Amino acid sequence: MLSTAAIAMSMSADAFAASLSKGAGAHRVRFAEIFRTSLIFGSVETIAPVIGWTIGLAASAAIAAVDHWVAFGLLSIIGIRMFRDGLTRAPHSRPVRRHGLGMTVLTAIGTSLDAMAVGVTLAVVNADIWLPALSIGLATFFMSGIGMVVGRVVGEALGRAAEIVGGLLLISVGTLILARDLQII
Repeated sequence: MLSTAAIAMSMSADAFAASLSKGAGAHRVRFAEIFRTSLIFGSVETIAPVIGWTIGLAASAAIAAVDHWVAFGLLSIIGIRMFRDGLTRAPHSRPVRRHGLGMTVLTAIGTSLDAMAVGVTLAVVNADIWLPALSIGLATFFMSGIGMVVGRVVGEALGRAAEIVGGLLLISVGTLILARDLQII
């Protein structure tokens, strides 16, 4: 349960950061746009790990002997990328009055690629996908809405911090998987 919560919060960090950016750059944040953005981000983040899990199931037999290393590697790579992006991402430069549906969907897909990789990891370690996928989707739904509102007030700095923390959480989960399979813990 703790790993599922950590993964859900980590996967929602990208969407939270993107939503903070949208909120910080918006002229006015309306409830309809918050709900639409949250629904799109949450839906895509729910579907992405299921797609990754399906792909991972197909490949898991071929990598069964090193699955813990694959899980550790994938989660560490995603975590390091999130950590690095949190440190180096430049702030949004110009305010946007409203984000179009296409841009919102593309942003949601872009932020969900790491959730797809987590789905592959869950298949490799033979974990059930449904609870993590729903947890990721719900966390992302709520974090996106909160991000837009908070972004309007405090700007993007919090989004970068969320990415850093999310990256560190993913690296920790990957390390725990590796340590458990190597029977260190």
